[in-house]
Amino acid sequence: MGIKQLSVILKEHCKKGVKEKQVGSFAFKKVAIDISNFIYQFLIAVRSGGSALGYGDTTTSHLVGMFYRTIRIVESGVTPIFVFDGKPPELKLYELKKRSDRRDKAEEQLKLAMEAEDKAEIEKQTKRKIKVSEEHVNDCKRLLKLMGIPYLTAPSEAEAFCAYLCKVKCVDAVATEDMDALPFGAPVLLRGFSSAAVKKTHVTEYNLQTCLGELDMNLPEFIDLCILLGCDYTKSGKGIGPKKGVSLIKKYKCIEKIFEHEKMELSPNFEYQKAREIFNELSNIPVETNVSEFTIKWDDINLEEVKKFLVTEKAFDEKRVINGIKLLKSCRNKSKQTSLDKFLRKK
Repeated sequence: MGIKQLSVILKEHCKKGVKEKQVGSFAFKKVAIDISNFIYQFLIAVRSGGSALGYGDTTTSHLVGMFYRTIRIVESGVTPIFVFDGKPPELKLYELKKRSDRRDKAEEQLKLAMEAEDKAEIEKQTKRKIKVSEEHVNDCKRLLKLMGIPYLTAPSEAEAFCAYLCKVKCVDAVATEDMDALPFGAPVLLRGFSSAAVKKTHVTEYNLQTCLGELDMNLPEFIDLCILLGCDYTKSGKGIGPKKGVSLIKKYKCIEKIFEHEKMELSPNFEYQKAREIFNELSNIPVETNVSEFTIKWDDINLEEVKKFLVTEKAFDEKRVINGIKLLKSCRNKSKQTSLDKFLRKK
């Protein structure tokens, strides 16, 4: 879910902190990518027959998307590191239960739509009931490994770990659609990054420090604003929209002070203190952690194993797979040569 209405607030108040950029402006930079967003988008995407590598059903669409999207990202000059979700915090279990209930409801609505032969409703409910499974995740990890693309599994939330990697300068930016990467402390957030690499559209870049300056807030105040608006870890403050949320935090600086001075009807399970702990703790790995463990490096591409996985096991078109790998190799070699040229010019 992310943070309700946060993008609306930042677009209105942060003219300098929010910018539209071309994907090419991130060439030769390292970007930590929250892959859960990617996989879900691939699963719900309606693909034409011409774009499919295989039979075109949901058992392979995540791999089709992963294969081509990764190549396009590398082609743009970016060094990606994909980050998978680890174990979710307990407070998120309520949100995950809600999502499960919505999928169950979608299943019921889908049956009715099929009986009515309502194509638009069938498509709508089919997308709503899709879930990223462990098999989808393992397939993507296997493919990335064979393609030589770096990836990590987060201790908990992927966007929090992406934010950490950016804070310790392992990467230059975080790519995710979840706005909660900002209260997790991501210095630079990129939205629309995945589709922009393919469609050549703009990426929305959020610079956290610039946004905080324009909002006239520090990070703890900003975190409390995000909690008030509504996040994955607790219900929102009742009746609090973007305008009221900003006004209350600017006036009182924290949620406790708001409760002291304002009469507010609280939502059940508004566990703001625990949500605050999650934002503060998940994005701060213990100091004894060896950051060098997260060094981003390419591995060799295993063409024969890629073909075995995609062509033999998943029935993808061999010619397209081979051409895709050729393009990936070419892009990686070009990136290495350009980086070397830049290094030599500095000398």
